[in-house]
Amino acid sequence: MRIEVQVPEVGESISSGVLSVWHKKDGEQIHVGEALFSLETDKISTEINAPESGVIDTLVSEGEEVRIGQIVATIETTSAGAASSISPPLVEPKETSMASSARSEEKKEKKQQEDNLPPKEAEEEKERSLVTRKRLSPLRKKIAAQLVSAQQSAAILTTFNECDMSAVIRIRKRLQEEFQKQHKVKLGFMSFFIKAVVSALRAVPIINSRIEDDELIQNHFYNIGVAVGTERGLIVPVLRNCEQRSFADLERELSSFAMKARSGEIALEDLQNGIFTISNGGVYGSLLSTPILNPPQSAILGMHKIQERVTALQGRMVVRPMMYLALSYDHRIIDGREAVTFLVHIKDCVENPTRLLVMP
Repeated sequence: MRIEVQVPEVGESISSGVLSVWHKKDGEQIHVGEALFSLETDKISTEINAPESGVIDTLVSEGEEVRIGQIVATIETTSAGAASSISPPLVEPKETSMASSARSEEKKEKKQQEDNLPPKEAEEEKERSLVTRKRLSPLRKKIAAQLVSAQQSAAILTTFNECDMSAVIRIRKRLQEEFQKQHKVKLGFMSFFIKAVVSALRAVPIINSRIEDDELIQNHFYNIGVAVGTERGLIVPVLRNCEQRSFADLERELSSFAMKARSGEIALEDLQNGIFTISNGGVYGSLLSTPILNPPQSAILGMHKIQERVTALQGRMVVRPMMYLALSYDHRIIDGREAVTFLVHIKDCVENPTRLLVMP
């Protein structure tokens, strides 16, 4: 019996994707539940498993865009089909040799044509040979469209400040061994900033809002997205209900998201319903940047590299581990006073982190 393999639904808002990899070739035997192909969408990359055991017959090539519900392969489940799949293909050396010879002749002819080109055309041909073209992945196209949309649909403004990381560094150093022993995860910097952002959102609630048509939507929950860089591009997993989470909870989920994102195992629901984003360019060595909004959110915090700098403290020149902070925001609904107040609140929380340790 021949079974049709369709592209399954992988999320409400996803209507198509790119069939990036076939994990089985034409004529190969596959067992139910085995990975059949990988589907790459503008949000996630996921493996689709075989619905039945049998012999696979692919109908589309790798790299083709496919629709949800489209038939991309068939599986022959009969014993006859299975038996035929293990029969080796006929080898015709003569034809292979002739094909190889033909390709060799084509290469020679092309080389001769290039040698006979006028100097200018030969140079242009050489330059073209140094350029490769590759279709953008769905995720990269989505990122490109979203960034352009953010720039065109919002009045983005960025305000800056810097914070002294000494206190957080001391706390991490003092508690790290016990924290790891008790919770089986490292105490990082990001959990402090997530807690600081939640505190600042409570103090300046307009940051936790967005424009939808001609209405202002005010959020009363605290789902914080943390940007993670992957080989496929930047994605933003969302940590939900951060106001209710402990430092250990946040660090465990951050670690889990980082591993899943980089291995391509992130789920669609992991990327949804964020109200604010934190991006840490410091992990790549960035000292300062102007982060772009993650629509439909109205603000984003940029963290940066910690660097020792000379600063004034109580009339003395001292060296401190400093970090520049950048807050980009939608000036249509957030005034400069509110944005600066929000960023200064984060700075105060990070420089006095004991208040974060006792946050409800």
